[in-house]
Amino acid sequence: MANKNSKGLGKGLDAIFSSAFGAETETTPEETVTEINLDEIRPNPYQPRKTFDDEALKELAASIEESGVFQPILVRKSVNGYEIIAGERRFRASQLAKKETIPAIVRDFDEQKMMEVAVLENLQREDLTPLEEAEAYDTLLKKLHLTQAEISERLGKSRPYIANYLRLLGLPAATKKLLQAKKLSMGQARTLLGLKDKQKINRLAERTVKDNLTVRQLEQLVNEMNQVKPKPKKKAKAKSPYLQASEHQLGDKFGTKVNISENKQGKGKIEIDYLSTDDLNRILELLDVNLD
Repeated sequence: MANKNSKGLGKGLDAIFSSAFGAETETTPEETVTEINLDEIRPNPYQPRKTFDDEALKELAASIEESGVFQPILVRKSVNGYEIIAGERRFRASQLAKKETIPAIVRDFDEQKMMEVAVLENLQREDLTPLEEAEAYDTLLKKLHLTQAEISERLGKSRPYIANYLRLLGLPAATKKLLQAKKLSMGQARTLLGLKDKQKINRLAERTVKDNLTVRQLEQLVNEMNQVKPKPKKKAKAKSPYLQASEHQLGDKFGTKVNISENKQGKGKIEIDYLSTDDLNRILELLDVNLD
């Protein structure tokens, strides 16, 4: 159950949003901070952060247990209780601290606005893993239909920076897990993407972790693996003296190159080169072949 106990918020969380969303997110005089029961609140389904640092949450929980939550979370009313728009770390830490309620501001956001705030708020805090950041940019592109230029402008990131993160989504699933678990760095993941044979990325990623390869060492390996080795040419089977003599005699007869090949079963073929239609007719006459 929610109890209204104070008015206004000051800048706080809204100061973070204002640069990306403009004046529409600034606190209005009518808004109040409301104490809401934790069991009435559900996480944001569009939360880009998949992992939360346990130690950091414990430290925040200890601070909340001692001094309470200084910055209210942002929620919206849903069919059953409330959904978090921003502030899931404070929500989780309050649960760890055995708190029953948390200060919150209730906003009337639709699905699109909720998604936008959740993604951009987390991107501004810059504590996502590289893969989570890449997925957040992908959400902005595909679900909110922003362009890379618009994302760049809102977040103050260069377009190449955003493009490099989006490329991480092309990694195979097993390598993505290593990146998400922080066993691979952003630099290592980007280097792995340079491997031409994509089927070898997972194996090389595992080797990178196992051997603790640096980015430079990995770059060298990728360059070596990308070098196309020419397939060894099959050595032509040596022709018997009989076939060689036959080629020479036929070549002399037809006045052109003749090639005779033979397989293991003793079957073969004779190839007679000709340079033009007239040359072909000449050879046919020598063979006594009349096409009239």
